[in-house]
Order: sequence, then structure tokens, then C-alpha cells
Amino acid sequence: MSAIVVKDISKRFKIPHHKKTTLFQNMVGLVKRQMTYEEFWALKDVSFEVQRGETFGIIGRNGSGKSTLLKLLAMVLYPDSGTIAINGKVASFLELGAGFQPELTAKENVYIYSSILGMNRKETAKIYDGIFEFAELKRFEDMKLKNYSSGMYLRLAFATAIQTDPDIMLVDEVLAVGDEAFQKKCILKMNEFRERGKTIIFVSHALESVRSICTSAILLHNGSVVARGAAEPVIRNYLELLK
Repeated sequence: MSAIVVKDISKRFKIPHHKKTTLFQNMVGLVKRQMTYEEFWALKDVSFEVQRGETFGIIGRNGSGKSTLLKLLAMVLYPDSGTIAINGKVASFLELGAGFQPELTAKENVYIYSSILGMNRKETAKIYDGIFEFAELKRFEDMKLKNYSSGMYLRLAFATAIQTDPDIMLVDEVLAVGDEAFQKKCILKMNEFRERGKTIIFVSHALESVRSICTSAILLHNGSVVARGAAEPVIRNYLELLK
């Protein structure tokens, strides 16, 4: 059964030609909108299907549309055309500390972030110790997040997302930050997650990580899918594109 079906989706953004810094300039921009913006198509007619239990890689150069695609799957953005069908509970890990509140403690943030992922307070209490054990941050649970390092942010965010036990996990460069020991820990956890029949969508420039955990992949270039299939041939296509 398919976990995700993406059919002919496109997404465009409007790019201003001139920087508007005053109220008058913004008012003029409203009147002359067609003269101050141009269209940029981040994705064009993208289609693919991800089977339940699959670990699916999305690779491509910077600006190819990878993060835009992941945000569409997370419903942070919506396509201008096409359809996306998702079957199952989704946990999104799109960027470092997304959804966290720096002025609150780590403990408070775990409860808030878990609620965003669809869990109530009672359910979060059951996984709370597991979150801090995985993140190795138990002694810092009452510290405000603004005093955390970027690596601590990453560990807490990933640990919270993975412990909520979603059916589908959207991961954007989670292994690009943090020390080597934590990266290995993340890979082991994601493999365990996959072995339990869960689905992972993994966006990364780290090709070795894509090789080690992804069963299939697509290659994006200028907003379009230019290769799809088993992970290794898609990676080879990407390396050819870089030459």
C-alpha cells in the first residue's frame, strides 16, 4: 500500500524585483504588482509514489526544490497545482529546532512539540523519559532552550519526533549537524524505525547516508524529477550532473 502519492504538483513563488522599505514603496508595489514581481517555479509537474515501509531519498543541488517538496509533504506549503495523498500519521523534522520556543525550557518544549505532532499530554508523559534518554539531555531538561547549543537543539528535536512513533517521518538534513556519535545513533534509530514498517522521506546532501538508509530515491534538478528508482543508480545520476 502506498504511504504517499504525489501527482503532477507544481509550486511557484513571487520574487520582488525591487526591495521595498517604506510604506509608500509598499503601496506603490500593491498598485503595480505586475511590474514588481516575477514568477519562480520551485517545482514543476513532480510525480512519485512511496510505498509503506520504504525509506525514500530526495537529492539534488541547492535550489533544486528539495526543501520546498518536503514542506509540501508536511503541509507547511500547498501546491499551486497537482495533488498529494498521505496515508498515516506524519512527523516533520524540516529544520533545526522548528517549532521550539527559546524562552521556554526543554521540558516545556517537548510537550509543545509533541502536541504539534498530534500527541496529548498523557501520551507525551509516557515517552518523556525516552526522549531525554535518547537525546542525552536529562540534566538539561529545565534549562531554557535559548541556552542550548545547536547540537543540543538537534538532539532534542530529533528525539522528540522519533519517540512520537509516527507512520511517516519527513527528515531534512538531520544527519548534517551534530557529532559523529550522534549521527550514527540517528542512523541506527532510523533503521529500527524502518524495520518496524514505518516510512521515511529523507532529504540530504550526504550521499553516503542516502546510500546506507534509502531503498529508493528521486533526483530533482531545476524543480523537475530527472531520475527515479533504486537509490544507487539515482546517486550515480546525481554525480554525473555535478561534473
